[in-house]
Amino acid sequence: MGARFKMSTKGVGELLRSTMVEAEMKRRAAVIEGVAVATSPTGGSGDPHPGQYRASWGVRSTRRGGRRRDRATATVYNTAPYARFVEYGTERVRARHVLLRAARAGGG
Repeated sequence: MGARFKMSTKGVGELLRSTMVEAEMKRRAAVIEGVAVATSPTGGSGDPHPGQYRASWGVRSTRRGGRRRDRATATVYNTAPYARFVEYGTERVRARHVLLRAARAGGG
């Protein structure tokens, strides 16, 4: 005789919105943030804001995230006004992909 299991959709939803899952998402995001900070460029001697990009990383979380607002999520972000240019590059500056590399290195 085998064990029987009946999944509760309501129970899965409660789990995905739980403080436990939110805490795990925040933990993973903090690891990614740490790698991003450690690998962020600080600018050269001509940079008017040396270290601003590195100091602008943060993490936020919610239990109402996702496309349908039905799960806990955490987001790693950078508030430097030029952050997207560092990540994706321009025609004159090569892309650094700091967040992409951090997510690959620290998301586990």
